[in-house]
Formats: sequence, C-alpha cells, structure tokens
Amino acid sequence: MGKMTFEVQGNSRKFESSIEAGKHTITIDEPKSLGGTDKGIDPLSNLLASLAGCENAIANFVAKEMKFDLQGIKFNVDGELDSEGMMGDPNVRAYFQTVNIEAIVETTESEERVQELKEKTDARCPVYNTLKAADVKLNSTWKRA
Repeated sequence: MGKMTFEVQGNSRKFESSIEAGKHTITIDEPKSLGGTDKGIDPLSNLLASLAGCENAIANFVAKEMKFDLQGIKFNVDGELDSEGMMGDPNVRAYFQTVNIEAIVETTESEERVQELKEKTDARCPVYNTLKAADVKLNSTWKRA
C-alpha cells in the first residue's frame, strides 16, 4: 500500500465549520453554552470519535489477519483536559491529559485472543499513536461482550 495522503477542506463562520472529506461533509460546531450554534459535533468529541472509528477499522484489519471472529465492537471513549490551556493559560497544556477507551468486543474468541487483538490494534492505530506521541495518558480496556 505504501504512503497514503488524507485531505479535508472546510469553510467556517464563527464557531461552525463545514468540512468536506471526499464526498462526505462533516459539521463541527461548539455548543450554545460556548458560543456556537450546536449544529454539529464539537471538535474534541470529534477527535474522540475519530479514535473510536480508527480503532474499529484497524481492529477489523487485524482480526482478518488473525482469523479472529470479530462480530462487532462497542466503544465508550472519554477524555479529560484542563480548559484553562485552550483558554490561554501557557502553564496548562491545551490538549487531553487522559483518554479512556473501553471496547466491548462481540466474539466467540477467548479473553486472551481479545487481548491480543487489542494489543495489535493499539500498536497500529494512527489516531491512538498520535495521542500517545503527544504524551496523552491512554487507558485502553478491551473485554468480551
């Protein structure tokens, strides 16, 4: 496969952004409580959604290679940050300090195989590894449904 390039384009008005990725459009906005119009997902939740989606895609690639019976995955992802950083405090980092991932795997496989799938997925997921490289504390727990 080799190197891949990903590209998006967007137009923004105030807090609302309309982002195009190929033939898909994503609306990113802030909630009304933060000055937005709440017409779309907020950017930080979008990042967490990207993490869940990327982990799912990589898990499916890995499961195929492992001949793993992957029937589905339910993800619960949350992140914590100190908002003072994004509001301008130079002493507080302006990104997540901690992200928690809980994956509930629908499968007939053993718990040991689920953990093997998790380890291989986390090692290969670009979004996971981008957060890891930024020194975000990642708590990733995978278990059978």
